[in-house]
Amino acid sequence: MRTTVTLDKDVERMLRDAMHRTRRTFKETLNAALRAGLVGKTRQARKIPFLVKARPMGLRTGIDPTSLNKLADDLEVDAFLEKARRRKKA
Repeated sequence: MRTTVTLDKDVERMLRDAMHRTRRTFKETLNAALRAGLVGKTRQARKIPFLVKARPMGLRTGIDPTSLNKLADDLEVDAFLEKARRRKKA
């Protein structure tokens, strides 16, 4: 099929760079790019979802892993109070 296509400047630059890298003709490079772009959308739908593998955290006894945010907040409050005490002394 023969058709006329108007390319944006950046697309033309990418196409010409690909032509230079692969040492292919304009027609071959354009067809390969279109195939990759059109087929790539259907392949993305079939991707396997990313899974996180759980590992033991190695926490000390007495530390509840469900309340780590509370622990972080407590440590932040302690650091703030210590900083405030130092300022009062100075």
